[in-house]
Amino acid sequence: MARGFNDSLTKEERARTLEQFGRQRWTDAAKGAPAPGPRILPETLERTDSPIIEGFFGYYRTPRGFHENSPNSTGSWTATNPVSFMNFPLLTYLQEIAPRPVLIIAGEQTHSRYFSEDIYKAAAEPTELLLIPNANHVNLYDRMDKIPFDRIEAFFRKSLL
Repeated sequence: MARGFNDSLTKEERARTLEQFGRQRWTDAAKGAPAPGPRILPETLERTDSPIIEGFFGYYRTPRGFHENSPNSTGSWTATNPVSFMNFPLLTYLQEIAPRPVLIIAGEQTHSRYFSEDIYKAAAEPTELLLIPNANHVNLYDRMDKIPFDRIEAFFRKSLL
């Protein structure tokens, strides 16, 4: 979020976004409660050209991942929830992991694959990037046929014993 999807956020857009969040925090403080943010996913899935929305909908808005009777399963964040993501430089301390082995797993078809590839390039060795064929982001949550348990086990046995 700090740089936008595919690093598309300009400095000006980022500044405007942070300003909006700042105003919203003051409003939330005056009201004594956070304002809800926009729903991340719609109640029903209409025709979409977005495989990202379809994939997340197929998990988070179906019994596969949605907990209908849970008061915390609202399908949205607060209006200011993204602030922590905007100001958390995820890769700042990546080198501190070294020389520990790193296994990065991403779906070949996931929208955030580029981020996994960025981490792979920035991380110190020993690092491995494992791209799962024909998998999107949510496939790796619970699709047992897609999750590479054998590769994960081999990594742990080699790296942690």
